[in-house]
Formats: sequence, C-alpha cells, structure tokens
Amino acid sequence: MGNSCRNPDFHSGISHRESRLAFWMLAPTFAVVLVLVVFPVAWNIWMSLKPVSLGDLRGASLLTPDFTLDNFRKVFMDPDFWPVLLTTLIYTIAGSALSIVLGLAAALLVHGEFPGRGLLRGILISPYIAPIVAVTFTWSFILDPQLGILNWFAVEKGLLAQPIPFLSQRWYPIELLGIKIRIPLALFSVILFEGWRYFPFAFLFILARLQAIPIELYQAGAADGASPVQRFYYITLPQLTTVLSTLFLFRFIWTLNKFDDIFLLTRGQAGTKVLTIKVYEYAFGEFNIGAGSATAMVLFGFLSVFLFFYLRRMGNDS
Repeated sequence: MGNSCRNPDFHSGISHRESRLAFWMLAPTFAVVLVLVVFPVAWNIWMSLKPVSLGDLRGASLLTPDFTLDNFRKVFMDPDFWPVLLTTLIYTIAGSALSIVLGLAAALLVHGEFPGRGLLRGILISPYIAPIVAVTFTWSFILDPQLGILNWFAVEKGLLAQPIPFLSQRWYPIELLGIKIRIPLALFSVILFEGWRYFPFAFLFILARLQAIPIELYQAGAADGASPVQRFYYITLPQLTTVLSTLFLFRFIWTLNKFDDIFLLTRGQAGTKVLTIKVYEYAFGEFNIGAGSATAMVLFGFLSVFLFFYLRRMGNDS
C-alpha cells in the first residue's frame, strides 16, 4: 500500500479519473448553456447577416452563406432608430434607478421592529409576484381618461380641469415657476410602472443587507452625536454600495430587454417605443426577420459595451 502511494503513476491515474469525473458532471451544464445560450446567439448573428423574411424560415436558402449588411443599413438608416435608442436609454436608466430608490425606501421603512411588519413585507412584494397581464390591465384601467378612477377622483376634487390620457398622450405641457415645459407623459407613466412593478426585487436584496449591518456601527455613530441623516449617509449607504451596484446592473440588463411591459401598456405608441418593440415590428409587422435580428444584435452590442465599462469600473473600485 505504501509503495502504491509513492508511485507517480498511481497519483496520475487518480488525477485523470477525477478530471474525467468533473468533466462528465459539468457536461449537462455545458450542454444546457450551448443549446439555450450559445446556439440562439449564433443563430441570431447568422440571420442578421442574411436577407431573411418570415416566409424564408423553413426554406433551404436559410442555410446558404449569402451574407449582407443590408439589415444593419436598414436599422441604422431608419429615421426612428436614434429617437427610439434615446427613449430606450431613458426608460432603462430611469426605470432601473426608480425601482432601486423605491426598494431602498421600502427596506428602510420595514427594517425596524413594529407590529404587523411581516404582513407589510408581504404586501410590498405583491407587485413583483402578480401576473404581468393582470397588473398592466389594472394600470390601464386606473389611468384610463374615461373610466379610470384616478382621473375621476382628480376631476371630482377639482385637481384637474379635464381627464388626462396618461398612456396615450405623448407630451403634457405644465408651467413651473413661470416656465412652460413639456413632459413626456406616456413615457413618464411607463417608467412609473417599471419602478412600481420591480421595486420589490430591490427591496428584498436591500433589506437582507440592512439586516446584516452590525448594530454597533449605529450605536457608535449615535454616541459620537451623528444625526439619523448622517448615520444613513456615512454608515448605511457605504454598507449598501455593493448591493446597490449589483442591483442596478441586473435591473439595467433586464429593463433594456423589456418588451411585455411597454407592449401591454402602450403598444409602443405616444413616444414609448423602445428597441425591443422595433424588433417586434420588423419581425412580425414587416415580416423582415433579418432586420429584426439585426436590431437585436444592436441591442446585444450596446449591452456588451455597457457591461464592459461597468465591470471595468467595478474592478477598479475594488
């Protein structure tokens, strides 16, 4: 037994068997990633470089290497591309930031001990677990200019002279300090929905991190005469920096790829059209699968650039 343990071939044999076992254990994961991630991305790249219509999806021409950049030319030469890209960025950044701010406020609200805290926590996560079709229908009904309860209440109480079509009016003029400005009403409404719908996700992560902050830090701050605002700024926020950065990364990725929320609320009308809506319009409105795939690749490229600089910045900060 002692000689076999000192034999190099014995150890190399064990190492080889362990490596082979590790490979076979990881093989299912690699297969899933290959089928569900790598292949769809490669196939989308292939179709974005070909003149593919909806009727060509079952044709043999789909496999011929007749590559062209006409799809990308169509996307970038479209007069709607740059306004839609700007709308996408505004919707993504504002919606992500709002959901995190609301999640932070909710986490701070229920962090302390009080009667009914568990019930309130359960209520706060309800927007996230409710079906998307149900909540968009509810919001559409509430904001409806004829039947919506919000407009009815505002007009009844004299807060509004007439109902406001929140989801169908692009610009709404207001006067602030003697200055007349226009706000993108429909876009503002869908951003509010985005923040309300997804703040529970941020709320759960932030609350978990808040509960892990040592109470001694707050006791030391109070002993030094720090006010509640100072304790929040100098103790709480630094402790939440990592989780807030991670949350913004996740929310940015998911919101940038969002389609169902805006489609169900506005169908992309009234200045709320984003790139995912353009993918749908190209693919199923114009039956141009190639242009839809090219738009999806533009979205993928933009997201890749964002991730590159974001992760580089996070690496430098750490």
